Amino acid sequence: MSLVGKAAPKFKAKAVIDHRIVEDFSLEDYKGKYIVFFFYPLDFTFVCPTELHAFQEAASEFESRNCQIIACSVDSVYSHHAWLSTPKQKGGIQGVEYPIVSDISKSISRDWEVLMPEEGITYRGLFLIDREGIVRHQVINDLPLGRSVSETLRMLDALRHVEKHGEVCPANWNPGCASMKASKEGLETYYCTPV
Repeated sequence: MSLVGKAAPKFKAKAVIDHRIVEDFSLEDYKGKYIVFFFYPLDFTFVCPTELHAFQEAASEFESRNCQIIACSVDSVYSHHAWLSTPKQKGGIQGVEYPIVSDISKSISRDWEVLMPEEGITYRGLFLIDREGIVRHQVINDLPLGRSVSETLRMLDALRHVEKHGEVCPANWNPGCASMKASKEGLETYYCTPV
């Protein structure tokens, strides 16, 4: 099943923000902003810290596009807090500043359809949510496959372009590349435009 085109499932949960535990975190607090909401399997693992650090390294790029990064796993807020206090060189995520949600009940993972019930952890699900709270893009990776932050930024740029210009973005579109009208004529014009 896909959540694309649907309202992002709502939840209230504990999260860690700026080394503080927040009791009633909600995506609705970010209405009017784009959101990249991503799940990772577990704190204190191996691929996961590389992803969390990679998103942090690109945080200013997301912020400049009015986009909030939010992470989530099935760990407790106490585990998140401990991991945030652990240096990068020791496998920690010290320096990560965006919110990290605790889904210890696994209800969020279930609602977002990324839970691996046998293992009790999540796949690497990533969701791009528009300013109205609608899921516009999702990608789900298996556990050993880390995500591409640059591809996430590209999809955010494509969504913003579509909203601003009312045109569609063809394969491998990047900012500055030609987009096209969603019509037969638009496609023909696109293929006739010199590169």
